[in-house]
Amino acid sequence: MPLLYQSTRDEKNIVTASEAILQGLATDGGLYVPTQFPDLHLDFAKLATQTYQEVAEFILQAFLTDFTAEEIKACVAGAYDAKFDDPVIAPLEKKGDSYYLELFHGPTFAFKDLALSILPYLTTTAAKKNQVEKEIVILTATSGDTGKAAMAGFADVSGTRIIVFYPEKGVSKIQETQMITQKGANTHVIAVKGNFDDAQSAVKVMFNDTELKEKLAKNNQQFSSANSMNIGRLLPQVVYYVYTYAQLVKSNEITIGEPINVSVPTGNFGNILAAYYAKKIGVPINQLICASNTNNVLTDFFTTGEYNRKRPFYLTTSPSMDILVSSNLERLIYHLSGDDAKQTKEWMDALLVDGQYQISSTMLAELAEFYGAFATEKEVEETITSVFKEEAYAIDPHTAVAKSVAIKYQEEKGSPLKMVVISTASPYKFPRIVVEAITGRVSEADDFTLVHQLEALTGIALPQAVKELTDLPILHTQVVEVTEMQQAVERILHL
Repeated sequence: MPLLYQSTRDEKNIVTASEAILQGLATDGGLYVPTQFPDLHLDFAKLATQTYQEVAEFILQAFLTDFTAEEIKACVAGAYDAKFDDPVIAPLEKKGDSYYLELFHGPTFAFKDLALSILPYLTTTAAKKNQVEKEIVILTATSGDTGKAAMAGFADVSGTRIIVFYPEKGVSKIQETQMITQKGANTHVIAVKGNFDDAQSAVKVMFNDTELKEKLAKNNQQFSSANSMNIGRLLPQVVYYVYTYAQLVKSNEITIGEPINVSVPTGNFGNILAAYYAKKIGVPINQLICASNTNNVLTDFFTTGEYNRKRPFYLTTSPSMDILVSSNLERLIYHLSGDDAKQTKEWMDALLVDGQYQISSTMLAELAEFYGAFATEKEVEETITSVFKEEAYAIDPHTAVAKSVAIKYQEEKGSPLKMVVISTASPYKFPRIVVEAITGRVSEADDFTLVHQLEALTGIALPQAVKELTDLPILHTQVVEVTEMQQAVERILHL
C-alpha cells in the first residue's frame, strides 16, 4: 500500500511522494505531510552495521513508496559520494558529556548538504516518473545555508533552474561569497533589502499566485522548492537521526532501546521536525530540545502555546536561525491537532493576518516531548570559548546555541540520558565569531584572513572550498526590494 501525502490545509489534497516533491509547496499554500508513518520496526543491531548510504536507502524507500528500490539507490549513490570529505558522511564526535553530530562535511560545509545533495536526484526522478516535461524552477528563500547548498546541488542539472533570495545584510561574509560566486548557467541568486521572513513570505505568495502559475505553464515551467517546505528536503534529514542512534549502539555508548536527548539549533523548524519524524518511526528519542537564539519565538511557543511573530527581529551571530516565522512548525501543529487541516489552516491564516495564534491547552500538553529555550549572544560566545578551552573542540555559533541550551536543559532537568548536540555548520562558516571567542580579542582582519587564523588555532584543516572563495569571480550582484522580488523572477524566466 503506497504512502501518500496530504496538505496541512486541505484534507482532500492528497498526492504521491513524487508529486509532493515536484510541487514543493502544496497548491493550497499548505505543506505536505505523510498520511501515516511507516511501521518499520527498526532493527538497530542490523542498522549499526550499515553505512550511511544503506540506512538512507532503507528509510527513504519506506517514505517514498512510489520510487522503485533502484531509483532510491541511484539517488542515494549520486548524493552521498566523494563530495563529502568524511566517508562516514555524518560522523559523531564525543566531547566531554556531549556527542556532536557533525553535519558539515559536505561541499558547502553546512547541514543543508545532507538533504540538498539528494534533492536534485529526487526531483529529476520524480519529473520522469510523472512525465513532466516542463522546466522545474526551484524558487527558494535562504537564511544563509540553503541557498548555496541548493545551487550547488542543482547547478547545470538538465531541466531545472534555481532562483535564490537571501537577506542582504543577514548572512555571514563567507555565506554570501559562497552564493554570489556560484557557477551554473541555470543558477540565480538575488539579495533582498529585508530579512529572511520578508523573503520567505514573498516566495510563498509567488507559489500561491494563480496568475503567475498560469504564466509559468504557458512558458512550459513550474515552481518547486529547495526549502524545507519541500517534503523531499525534509525526509532525507530523518536519515541522520536513525544513523546517529545506530552509531551510538555500534560504539557501545548506549544499549538498544536506551533513550537519548537531542539538542537542535532551530530556525525554520525543519531539522527538529525531522528528529520528531525519526521518533515517530521508532528512534528512542526522549527529549526534543528546541534551541533558539534571541529570536526566541519558538521558546515562547513551547512555554505558552501562543505563536506570536509580532516582536523585534534581531540580527545575530547565528544568522541561519534569524527567523520569526518557522514554516515547518505548521506540520507539527497539523499532527498535534489530530490531522485537522481545517483548524491548521485557520491558525496559519491568523498568523498571516494577525501575526499570532494560540493552540489549545490539550495540544500544549502534547508538546511535553519538546523543550524550548534560547541562548543570548553572550551565552553563545561563552559556549564557544568554554567548549574550546575544555575539549579543544571548535564549534560554530549555531552549534553553540544548541550546546548552551543543552546545558540549560541538563541543569533544569538533571537528565542522565546521553545528549546529542546537532552541529549544523563548520566553524569556517563563521570565522570571526569563533576566532574572537577563542582568543578573547576583537579582530580587525577580514573573514578570509581569519579562516587562516582559525586553522592555526584549531588544527582543523581549512576546507578547499573556503580556500577557493577569494579567487572566484563574483557572478551575481542583483539587489532588490521585497516588493520587486516577483518582477525579478519574471525577468529571469522571461515571463
